[in-house]
Amino acid sequence: MANYSISAGEITEGRNVFIRGKLGFAVLARLIEDAELVASDERRTKNGMSPIGRPHTTATITHAEVEFADPNNPTLEEQFVSERRYDSPKRPETGPNYSIDSKGSNLPVIAIPSPKGDGTYDQDESGRELAQGLDVTLVLRTYKPKSFNNRGLALEQVIVHEAPRYYSASGVNQAELAARGIVLNGTPRPVQVALAPAAAVPVATEVENGLSFPSPQPTSVPVPVAPTPVQSAPATAAGAPAPAAAPARGETLEEKLARLESENTALKDAGSAVGSPVGPGSWDGSESAQQAGITYQG
Repeated sequence: MANYSISAGEITEGRNVFIRGKLGFAVLARLIEDAELVASDERRTKNGMSPIGRPHTTATITHAEVEFADPNNPTLEEQFVSERRYDSPKRPETGPNYSIDSKGSNLPVIAIPSPKGDGTYDQDESGRELAQGLDVTLVLRTYKPKSFNNRGLALEQVIVHEAPRYYSASGVNQAELAARGIVLNGTPRPVQVALAPAAAVPVATEVENGLSFPSPQPTSVPVPVAPTPVQSAPATAAGAPAPAAAPARGETLEEKLARLESENTALKDAGSAVGSPVGPGSWDGSESAQQAGITYQG
């Protein structure tokens, strides 16, 4: 455990401390709460740290330096914060680090340079998280908790000293795009593709080794066509003349009458649906004397 010369009981509430560095990690645009708070406290406990236990915001800066109001006469509060900087064993190149978990329901005010270029600042109301690497100053405020004698620190403001950049969930560093002359207007958002619902077409399956697989389907399925019913023509007697051929187009009235008369004669001479009388000498009932169809004798 580190030995500090200034304890939390020695500082006075209501004082401000300014500490500047490069933004390493931050959650400033929303509170860490609910399930996220539980998971965060579990990680802290596994790493040997005390759980926060309350909704909070958080910020870590690297290469952190306290901006003393009077370098020759630092306040107790400034010394208190400066002593609580630490070196990262995993990333010693980041120099002194400083972290703060600010409890409470208020989000810190984020100030960004005014586009007027007159050295003033505007409040950032984008609701977006600041990107890593930004040159920032954390403005801290000392306060006295209701149930403790020791004083605490709250993160009141974050002053951004350069054009703001924001964390992007798309995985593309917007600063790298800007360095190549590519500047996007607005916030890039992942594009969701709406998939068309699949057609409900039954697919046959083939079973192989107990597993079902779709069987190859034809590119087009022929539609069965019901056969056109054909009316049976009357059975004709053996040797009866075949019906006359269909008339050619453009036949005259005389030709049509002659054709109809010829067809009528042919039908009269042919066997009817109930047969025709047997000829002479057929009384013996021999099979050879029978006409096709149902015959009568007489």
